[in-house]
Amino acid sequence: MVIDVITIFPKMFAPVIEESIIKRAQNKGLVKINIHDLRDHSLDKKHKKIDDVSYGGGGMLFKPEPLFAAVESILGYRAYPEKKVDKAKRIILLGPRGKTLDQKTIGRFLNYERLVLISARYEGADERVGKYLAEEEISIGDYILSGGELAAMVLIDSLARLIPGVVSDRESVKNESFENNLLDFPHWTRPENFRGLKVPRILLSGDHAKIKEWRKKKAWEATKKYRPDLLNADDR
Repeated sequence: MVIDVITIFPKMFAPVIEESIIKRAQNKGLVKINIHDLRDHSLDKKHKKIDDVSYGGGGMLFKPEPLFAAVESILGYRAYPEKKVDKAKRIILLGPRGKTLDQKTIGRFLNYERLVLISARYEGADERVGKYLAEEEISIGDYILSGGELAAMVLIDSLARLIPGVVSDRESVKNESFENNLLDFPHWTRPENFRGLKVPRILLSGDHAKIKEWRKKKAWEATKKYRPDLLNADDR
């Protein structure tokens, strides 16, 4: 998988993509992450300006020309009006009005060979970017960030760990929170007895079938207690 990120702060990504699981995924050749500086595509060659004031009043927002140029440079063809239908790639704008990112959506993104992530700032991007360039808008929650960079990092991290071969223990990935609309079951580790707080006896029994059933029950109970909305997620 290839993931391209368009941003005006490319240095923000190094601490995230050059460490831990994401670094491992890249070293294995399972994912390639390209960070593109939007200012390289500015029509203003002297000042590298990529934003302007909003018509009708308001704050600053990203201009359409550099964003269209950046995406077209990545894909190698004109994005509009001669836009191609390419089922192997997806252009995503990170923004507050998009669908909230969840595990099901992350799983859907695995079907693409290439993702282009647009990280806007200030008041966002010109409306023509969301309407005619991006194919989808994604939010990571109902709160305001300074820009789309952190949202892009969240998306990359949650996606990379699902790519086959990145996480060695595939079963642990399948049983994590939000898979099958359930939270993860509770976990304990050594010591068996900490200040009188003991590990449940069934986990020490060695009976894997009973442990599996117990964990399934506890996962359902945790979901009902903390996130009952997930139990009816398929009905929404």
